[in-house]
Amino acid sequence: MAADNVLVLVRHGESEWNKLNLFTGWRDPDLSEKGIEEARRAGRLLAAEGYRFDVAFTSVLKRAQRTLDIILGELGQAGLVTHADQALNERDYGDLSGLNKDDARRRWGESQVHIWRRSYDVNPPGGESLADTAARTLPYYEDRIWPQVKAGRNVIVAAHGNSLRSIVMKLDGLTREEIVRLEIATGVPIVYQLDGDGRVRSKRILGV
Repeated sequence: MAADNVLVLVRHGESEWNKLNLFTGWRDPDLSEKGIEEARRAGRLLAAEGYRFDVAFTSVLKRAQRTLDIILGELGQAGLVTHADQALNERDYGDLSGLNKDDARRRWGESQVHIWRRSYDVNPPGGESLADTAARTLPYYEDRIWPQVKAGRNVIVAAHGNSLRSIVMKLDGLTREEIVRLEIATGVPIVYQLDGDGRVRSKRILGV
């Protein structure tokens, strides 16, 4: 049976724009068919280990919300108390949003696009750096998510690659250089058990 006092982080399943290799950011495409199946699999993995949740958090974007809904459906917990906030939104890619990543490389060059995507504190034109994303995600984690875990509740967060990177960076004690190299797979639950001070007792990635 699963332990109590856990925090589960799940990146949304593949979206239609992931499939098309587009910068998405705050744009709001739905899940692809593959993404729907990834969310179902995440729910089944959690159900198989006996996880039940007391509260859920997600972004205001459709792909994260639908992923959460599918997971909760697999767990028989549809209707669970859920908080949605743009603090958990994906990084805003600004002028890159909606562009094909290969087209962006042809326009600005491989090196520049790589810097925008993989630097910690370099902003794409009109958009956010990972540091900017962390500046909104981490206060929300500290103020809203962590208190629920500290109070003894099991918490699930369905969000995005970059907003979740910010939380993982804090929990795992990663450097700026380490976090930009970290890839968070779509639809794969990351299960933390935390102590009373918010430090990691254990971490598991399900299904890999």
